[in-house]
Amino acid sequence: MWIHDSNCKLSRNPIASLLLEGLVLGHMTIPIPSEAAFQVNGIHYQLPACPVVVICLDGSANAYLDAALIQDRMPHLKAMIQQGRRLDARGALPSFTNVNNASIVTGVPPEKHGICGNFFLDPVSGQEVMMNDASYLRCQTIMASAAKAGRKVAVVTAKEKLRDIFAHQLDGIAFSAEKANQTTMEKHGITDVEALVGKPTPAIYSADASVYVLEAGVALLNAARADFLYLSTTDYMQHTYEPEEEPSLSFYEALDAAIGKLLSAGARIGITADHGMNAKQQSDGSPNVIYLETEIMESLGIEVKAILPITDPYVLHHGALGSFAVLHGSNPKELEKVERWCLERQGITETYGKQQAAKRLELPVDRLGDLVLISGRDVVLGKTPKDHDLSALKVGLRSHGGRYEEMVPFIFSHPLHQDYERRGLGDPRNFHIFDYTINGLKA
Repeated sequence: MWIHDSNCKLSRNPIASLLLEGLVLGHMTIPIPSEAAFQVNGIHYQLPACPVVVICLDGSANAYLDAALIQDRMPHLKAMIQQGRRLDARGALPSFTNVNNASIVTGVPPEKHGICGNFFLDPVSGQEVMMNDASYLRCQTIMASAAKAGRKVAVVTAKEKLRDIFAHQLDGIAFSAEKANQTTMEKHGITDVEALVGKPTPAIYSADASVYVLEAGVALLNAARADFLYLSTTDYMQHTYEPEEEPSLSFYEALDAAIGKLLSAGARIGITADHGMNAKQQSDGSPNVIYLETEIMESLGIEVKAILPITDPYVLHHGALGSFAVLHGSNPKELEKVERWCLERQGITETYGKQQAAKRLELPVDRLGDLVLISGRDVVLGKTPKDHDLSALKVGLRSHGGRYEEMVPFIFSHPLHQDYERRGLGDPRNFHIFDYTINGLKA
């Protein structure tokens, strides 16, 4: 059997039978785009003459892929790794969805693009707000630049909250699986998503929400409506199930089927994640929470405002509890006492002042509070007990946000050029996935 190589030329491949399961390449009509180049945020991209697909598997700690691969539930990914390359990469902190997706689509850390959480205290308005609007983005996206360079760009995300950032100045297609049945040509660049994918809009709290994203990518590619795609899933399954549980394995098996179809279409593919996932529980299975406002008041008699950047509308995922928090105070002497308390509190592993946090964690200093806190592998940070409705959680708490969810997969469909191989063995960042996929793979 035959597949496209990295230049979209047909060649024999010993693993083609795995990649072409259910598809006959000779019956597919995928036009090969012309080579083009563009530069954005200081990085030059020399586009290959074949489709480019970058996938962010939200919440996919390496343990999830390893469990599925060991049990032979991801044969296409296994084949992709065998012919390409698998590494580990370090994500941006805090290890949350908006932060890392914004980093991936711009190719730079939060200090440059400005998105430092799902949620923050706006210093201008003084209001606690969601940071899911493109107005908070401080630089251009790779997708918008690729579209200007002549590529047919499509962005598909599971959660609607990311669509606005992804669609920033984009002349192309951008929609969410969550709102697939509500697309308009004016806003999303497409109207017939359900007909194109052949499935109805999925429930956001489901495995289908993520699988739908990849299947939409396959449909767009096969219909020649896109040749440059960013596909970003949701982490509901990882928040709900451990890697070895059958629902997780079945979920990754379904993702693998779609990955196989993308490979069979001749796409050059890069796969990473925005963050990992860990259980944040005590020995009895209850959430292991440090309620910052409550404990600081009880211990010191000092009132602080805790901002939890994980906060978003999807409360069934995590109950607004993650391993990263920002504290705001008004009295410098009191803040010194609070900082000392945080340094001594078991479960809080890192404490930074605003300037130090901006420098050490690559964050925008004007969007930080007075203190930045990171907690341990099995600990989450909250405000007060009444601020978190844990009854919404269907199972024990699994969440992210800290150092222990910082490392993620970094996988490519082809071997790396020597210079990228050297970089990849050092300290690669997940937000360089487009650079590696476009510039770093051997032709």
